[in-house]
Formats: sequence, C-alpha cells, structure tokens
Amino acid sequence: MADWAPVLVGVVLFVILSPGLLFSLPGHHHTLQFGGMKTNGKAIAVHTLIFFAAYTILILAVNLHITTG
Repeated sequence: MADWAPVLVGVVLFVILSPGLLFSLPGHHHTLQFGGMKTNGKAIAVHTLIFFAAYTILILAVNLHITTG
C-alpha cells in the first residue's frame, strides 16, 4: 500500500501557490495582486515559504495519509 498524500498535497499546493497564477504576494504594484500572471523574486520567496509551511503542517502535524490498494 502506497501513501499518496505527500505527492497529492505537493501537486495541489504547487498549483495553488504558483506565484502569479491565482495571486502574487507581494505583487508588482500592490501588496496582494490577483491573477497578474507576473512574478518577481520576492513573490517566489514568499510563496516558497508558504508552500513549505502548509506542506509541513498537512503532512507532519495533521498526519495526513492517502493509501491505495
């Protein structure tokens, strides 16, 4: 039985937290910019930290498991 939670959580968070796709924090002209499809180095760093925190909480603290088989 394989545990698919790390893979699925990682993919979903990657898509949701891609800078510029849904939102960008910080944006080019505003602190929070929605759907700009543009990014910068600060936004990449902030989204990386948010991804790491959310992934760690969901996988380790919540102890999320999705098994198959």
